[in-house]
Amino acid sequence: MLKKSGMVQDHGILNKMAWIQNHDKDGYKTIYKMNSTNGIGTMTVYKVFTGIELIINEFESTACLCNVPTYENVIEINHCQEGRQECKLLNGSYLYLGEGDISINTMNNCTNTMGFPLKYYKGISILLYLDEFVRDVPEILQDISIDIYGFKEKFCINDECFVMRATDKIKNIFSELYYVPESVQKVYFKLKVLELLVFLNIIDVSKKIQREYYSHQQVEIIKQIKNLITKDFKHRYTIQDLAKEYCISQTTLKTYFKGIYGTSMATYMKEYRMKQAAIMLRETPNSVADIAISVSYESQSKFAASFKEIIGISPLEYRKKCLADGKTSSKI
Repeated sequence: MLKKSGMVQDHGILNKMAWIQNHDKDGYKTIYKMNSTNGIGTMTVYKVFTGIELIINEFESTACLCNVPTYENVIEINHCQEGRQECKLLNGSYLYLGEGDISINTMNNCTNTMGFPLKYYKGISILLYLDEFVRDVPEILQDISIDIYGFKEKFCINDECFVMRATDKIKNIFSELYYVPESVQKVYFKLKVLELLVFLNIIDVSKKIQREYYSHQQVEIIKQIKNLITKDFKHRYTIQDLAKEYCISQTTLKTYFKGIYGTSMATYMKEYRMKQAAIMLRETPNSVADIAISVSYESQSKFAASFKEIIGISPLEYRKKCLADGKTSSKI
């Protein structure tokens, strides 16, 4: 999602996104904090090896704009932990990562905007600066036959983006990286990055799952539909009505909506209603009955049951919890 951390200011990100930058003394860790009209976000960059950076990304936003130039010999590996990631490729098509998925691409194949359809995202980016890496190969890798330049031919041939959907192996490599105690970060990050490189070196790409690309027009239609159905809770739209209005088949609508937002339209709307209700419970003194009506539930008991199903606790318990710990996060 970023170019080289030491070069970020030269790429104009601070002017575009109101980034606040913090360095540690030895330059191992750099934190960028975004505060823009799109939302807020944090990118914590670690220089794990010469030529390899690990970035922990946390966003409560619809998009992250990085005004960066393209580099052919930089490979970006993205892992989605929470939320959903939208990547727009230079050919105009879109690719989506769900929770547990990884993507691999060269930095000259993506636009400068990363989208988050669910308005929150937590993930890891690992950047491999191939030219720098081969000049100073980590000693631990010198006896292992890994062709780092071969990764580009293996995963990014013809400037394509390689995607692997969630597997237990991917989970084992990435999951603990998000919660490593600071006291052991340097050693642990090195070990896990090396594990990832070995894994990528031996993986059989012929067994990968087919990628699902979406055109700009397809994405725009589905986003228009999403905006429409979330604009007025009182109006219940059917798949049949929406497909007719937007001149697409019902099957196409259902397939594309799930591909972009990661779930069916009915499930998305149920979760969206409950998350809007949660915001009102946190930020307004409105009664539970009034909030239920606001999100188009005539029955308070049915609203409470749906809220508990999605959020995990009852509306009253949620309000008490928020008042006690002062949380106002937009991510539930």
